[in-house]
Amino acid sequence: MAVDVLLGLQWGDEGKGKIVDYLAHKYQVVGRFQGGPNAGHTLYVNGVKTVLHTIPSGIFHAHLVNVIGNGVVIDPTTLMREIDQLEAGGHEVRSRLRIAKKAHLILPTHKLLDMASEASKGEAKIGSTLRGIGPCYMDKTGRNGLRIGDILSADFDKKYQSLKEKHLHLLKVYPEIAFELQAEEAKWFDSIARIRELDLIDAEYYVNERLKAGDSILAEGAQGMMLDIDFGTYPYVTSSNTISSGVCSGLGVPPSSVREVIGVTKAYCTRVGSGPFPSELNDAEGERIRVAGNEFGSTTGRPRRCGWLDIPQLKYATMITGTTQIAITKLDVLNAFETISVAEQYETKGGLTDQLPFDITEGILGVAHSHHTGWMQEINAGSYEGLPDAVKQYLRYLEKQIGLPVVYVSTGPGREELIVR
Repeated sequence: MAVDVLLGLQWGDEGKGKIVDYLAHKYQVVGRFQGGPNAGHTLYVNGVKTVLHTIPSGIFHAHLVNVIGNGVVIDPTTLMREIDQLEAGGHEVRSRLRIAKKAHLILPTHKLLDMASEASKGEAKIGSTLRGIGPCYMDKTGRNGLRIGDILSADFDKKYQSLKEKHLHLLKVYPEIAFELQAEEAKWFDSIARIRELDLIDAEYYVNERLKAGDSILAEGAQGMMLDIDFGTYPYVTSSNTISSGVCSGLGVPPSSVREVIGVTKAYCTRVGSGPFPSELNDAEGERIRVAGNEFGSTTGRPRRCGWLDIPQLKYATMITGTTQIAITKLDVLNAFETISVAEQYETKGGLTDQLPFDITEGILGVAHSHHTGWMQEINAGSYEGLPDAVKQYLRYLEKQIGLPVVYVSTGPGREELIVR
């Protein structure tokens, strides 16, 4: 039937997992199409917090098949740990999980390369999560990588040793760092043996057959749009295409199959790690947002940088991704703010603009804000009409600025704390 796409419109951590969890009942398949275990989708199901790193967020719905697509890079140890945790919580996983044979494998030496490379950069670090994602994608584009389908090959161990030796040779240019390679390899091969027992598929055929049969598929993005390898804040980006086009290459579906693109944004902005962040607040107000929103990385645990919502950045993101509807999350974090500011334009050498320059770090001299009256109360509304007037005014302002409808409004972490227009 069709593919609907759910993407983060900022630098990640927008609350995509919760929106996927809500929407999942409308679909027959949920598929991850890019990224790796650097993603961390936090969901609260029956009051229990779960963080998913590789498995799609539709895993909590019994009727859904969850596909890890060819565009994803997989750390076998992380994947099996995640499966074990879900099963320990009483969730059926194996019968509803499919893994693309063309998805690439993260080796222990990929993580070692990631750590050594980042450590050597000093103050020029790009903020890698040190999960081996970048080196794995480098092997993929360099045509050296190992894929899930390779673990079924009789000479898999030989292929592994060949790639490992290449990595060890590359590591000679970096200073030595502490890393228990043998212990990591033992866990990795144990996980490989268990993955062989899972449902490994030719995912491009599978998803297209489901579409021809009339099923609907929800494609779940991992990192935010501003981390896209081509259109993000390069070089402080991830190693894959996080935008809508990544769905086609990461699941093997044609562009003509894409229907809706649901863009998720927080009511403010956050970023983890290094890189430009025009609306960042390096003051008490930024710390106030961080504490109120519990802004610490679900994967890394690192404190997130916080700032006001950035209109030029959002307009850029919706343009590139072809977003058709908006989901606003964490609106409740702003409940106690008397004034809510929004970055409305950038100050550049050429004057005020609402367009992102080629080099955000050097091209943006300052930010021009607009200011809005806060609602100063808890949001307990069960419908859009029941929201405080100041909330509705804020949302109408955002719709006018972005030019798209706000369809979903999240007012808390729980499944039930979501208003749908």
